Amino acid sequence: MKYDLILASNSPRRKELLSGLGLDFQVRVMQGIDESYPAELSAEEIPIFISRQKAAAYSLTANELLITADTIVYLEGQVLGKPKDDAEARLMLQSLRGKTHQVVTGVTLRTLQWQDSFATVTQVTFANLTDEEIDYYVRQYRPFDKAGAYGIQEWIGYVGVTRLEGSYFNVMGLPVQRLYSELKKHDVI
Repeated sequence: MKYDLILASNSPRRKELLSGLGLDFQVRVMQGIDESYPAELSAEEIPIFISRQKAAAYSLTANELLITADTIVYLEGQVLGKPKDDAEARLMLQSLRGKTHQVVTGVTLRTLQWQDSFATVTQVTFANLTDEEIDYYVRQYRPFDKAGAYGIQEWIGYVGVTRLEGSYFNVMGLPVQRLYSELKKHDVI
């Protein structure tokens, strides 16, 4: 490989997905990176902006390629972030039920010589989940580290997702097919 790949993420799902490409990489995580963004940004611009902020925080050597990512859930003009507690998780899931929302992941690739960013959008439609189903999911799965308070690869994805347009892996947090294509485009692999 032309570069040593560095995944700047503590997400077990991103580690799993990048591993699935069969590429060697290291994980490097910095705490306290500012994830705020200007209010006027569109749904596609928000995670790109945040992934670029994350990328800018890292020092690299000449042979390293950094991969940063940020995923948002976007419903009716509102960003649903990571819930802070049970009540907020329930409210988020209640707002998603019976509706279609967008999951947008922004990815930044950075070396000392160049930087490139892209966003991938997936449309996800939820069934009209009952309060009991939502309560069960929040109680059993504690989805506090997930944008929109859900993981599609968990129970709620099995019983609640009725339609998906786009990348399933994007909803998990890393659009690996697009990432692979971008790495090829830059002659990394």
